[in-house]
Amino acid sequence: MKVAKYYKNNDVRIEEQERPQVGDKELLVKVMASGICGSDVMEWYRVKKAPLVLGHEIAGIVEEVGKEVSDFNRGDRVTVAHHVPCMTCRYCLYGEFSVCETLRTTNFDPGGFSEFVRIPAINVERGTFKLPEGMSFEVGSFSEPLGCVIRGLKKAGPLEGKSLLVIGSGLSGILHIKIARALGAGFIVATDINKYRLDFAKKVGADLVIDAREDVPNLIEKTFGRKADIVSICVGLDSAIEQGLSSVDRGGSVIFFAPKEPGETYPMPLFELWRDNIRVINTYAAPPADTLMALDLLSSGRVTVDDLITHRFPLALALKGFELTARAGDSMKVIIEPHPK
Repeated sequence: MKVAKYYKNNDVRIEEQERPQVGDKELLVKVMASGICGSDVMEWYRVKKAPLVLGHEIAGIVEEVGKEVSDFNRGDRVTVAHHVPCMTCRYCLYGEFSVCETLRTTNFDPGGFSEFVRIPAINVERGTFKLPEGMSFEVGSFSEPLGCVIRGLKKAGPLEGKSLLVIGSGLSGILHIKIARALGAGFIVATDINKYRLDFAKKVGADLVIDAREDVPNLIEKTFGRKADIVSICVGLDSAIEQGLSSVDRGGSVIFFAPKEPGETYPMPLFELWRDNIRVINTYAAPPADTLMALDLLSSGRVTVDDLITHRFPLALALKGFELTARAGDSMKVIIEPHPK
């Protein structure tokens, strides 16, 4: 089978690789749609593991079924989570799924930028979901990034009537806006330095968009009398962190959605955080319940994502998709389609 093997952002090669063999409790899925995530083009994270086949936002068709699998049949339309929690360790029992060791080590074989993927038994059991009737593969592939955003917003507390500031209007920032609007947020503000992305944020439901180079905290206070109840920082830059921490209201929450490189630090204003009772939240990945909620929001139409897909490429043009995503210019979501429809 063909795979798109990642060496670096401007070096993604189409190579031949043996099609995975399926075990008794496993599935083989024919990949129909695989989204390029912002994390796929974080070279500091990816290059040290290269070469490898990336792709963790997938939807497709069950091609082969292990003889002990009873919940799925050949031809089922599915989406699959690459990271799944064990659900039995102390972290899972406390609801801290993101730090479960099983979640951190599970994956499928090889990755979604390939014609077929093998789904290990634990992913079949806890991370494979049938697509609702009528849902396209492209929309189904959003279940993973949507689930991650849902996880972060849920940890920040109820959204109803709350004001939300989204720092960085890339794909994850736009999904924050869409979900917050669907779940009853009050006033939504979005920032970025890219006009294309600010226009996108306004189009999908932000009440106010601000160029991040302006005095964002002051502009928010002038607009509705106080700072934001919830701030989600979707850019791993010191300037974004400073802006976010300066823009949250007393008793509010700050979500660190985007990471910095390992070893990097930021001088936190601990006295102000302590005095104003600011909750600092870290979030990563999505447990099964959040993936199911994502599918429910998509199938009900409360959250739409078709309008976020700006580019579709066959597997042969995966490099072009990576270059577009890495440039973060005039693209939003790039989908790779390994098989023609």
